[in-house]
Order: sequence, then structure tokens, then C-alpha cells
Amino acid sequence: MDRFLSSAVNRIDAKGRVSVPAHFRTVAQKRGYSDLYALRALDVPALDVGGPDLLDRYEERIALEDPFLQTADDMSFFCHGDGAFLKLDQDGRITVSDFLREHTGITTEVAFVGRGTFFQMWEPSRLKTYGEAVRARLLKLRQAAARPHGDPE
Repeated sequence: MDRFLSSAVNRIDAKGRVSVPAHFRTVAQKRGYSDLYALRALDVPALDVGGPDLLDRYEERIALEDPFLQTADDMSFFCHGDGAFLKLDQDGRITVSDFLREHTGITTEVAFVGRGTFFQMWEPSRLKTYGEAVRARLLKLRQAAARPHGDPE
């Protein structure tokens, strides 16, 4: 399987490093990633992390925009200015830098969450709150879809 699936919480060591979950490292290795590209998520306090293909996807979208319009400039600022490469050491750890901490609120632990073609890094309690909100939204959709048309809530 070459998808980022499941979740894990790992502690940051005394040198400021955190181990990327073994399954995620395996996926990265299968995909040939030597570096990980991390981007501050636009709408949540998390980092989207993947390989160069994640950056390529953003750059392909930017190329579709008129370079003279603000949208192209904003998108470039977002994916280049709010992005960084993370180096995996030989033991599968990354350094938890200020870049990671400032946007996420990460302090002593990192929650890793698979998102298919990429994964996210969260502060664990923020991820828990977000996960509860996601489940509530999905449950509401399911309940609405199960009601016969025209029936009130």
C-alpha cells in the first residue's frame, strides 16, 4: 500500500526531533522521497506534508493562472513562502522547527494523520477537536441524506 493512512502521536525528543511513523516512512521510501515538502495548511492549524509531487501539484495549478493577476501571486506566496522542505535523518526523524511550531501550536508531541497522497502534522489536542468536528459534520450529512425528501429535521 502506498497511501498515507491511519494516525499516530509521537513525542518530540530532547534534541527537538520527532520520529515520522514507520508506515509513513515506508510510503515515502516507496515513492522515492528523500525530502518531505511541508506546507502550512490554509484553513486549519496543521502542516500538509508530502513529497515533491505535492509541490508539483500546486505549481501546476499556479501555471494555469494569469501571471499578471493577484491570484497567481497569492498562490505562489502560499505554496512557496509558506512551504519548506523537511529532511528525514537516517533514523526517520525530522527536526521540529519554529516553522512547524508557529502554525500548529505543537509543543511536546506531534500527531500524524494520513490523508492518502500526503499526511498532516498537528498538535494532538487540536487534532482531536478537529476530528470531532469532522465526524459531527459527516453525521449531520448522513442524517440529512437518510431523511425522506420534505421531512423536517
